[in-house]
Amino acid sequence: MDKETLLIDEALLDDLSRKARLTPRLRTNLNLHRDLEDPCQRLLVAMEPGSFVPPHRHLHPRRDETFLALRGSIALILFQQDGRVLRLQRLGPLGPCRGAQIPAGVWHTVLSLESCSAFFEAKEGPYRTFGPLDLAPFAPDAQDRPACRLYLDELTRLVRSSPD
Repeated sequence: MDKETLLIDEALLDDLSRKARLTPRLRTNLNLHRDLEDPCQRLLVAMEPGSFVPPHRHLHPRRDETFLALRGSIALILFQQDGRVLRLQRLGPLGPCRGAQIPAGVWHTVLSLESCSAFFEAKEGPYRTFGPLDLAPFAPDAQDRPACRLYLDELTRLVRSSPD
């Protein structure tokens, strides 16, 4: 193999999971795109239970987002405009649902249901940080750790009690 080829194997995912466990956010990513201006953003994300991804949307009309579970168990949660849960979906590499394509503008979040969970994510670039209209007004501010913990616990209970 040439020096540019990256194999997405257990060793790589183990390393990402180890790094995720060591971060305060309990997640880390490995960018597969060359830079933040690339027209397609592709990344591997390792995520541990307890990681809070603020519910958000991508308002750019063509910024759909794709998730594919590589290992562990991930919950994808879609929300209505008022914050009510529209859909709960477990994603796992062995199915029955392995991934999802989320249309631009749909409120969503992901959470890890198992240690060492990892997924592939892709969306149109270039990378832009969330603007005020991208973050859900119905969810706690990411800086308010106690409120985020309570909200994440509530979402996790919903997912675990869902028949799926």
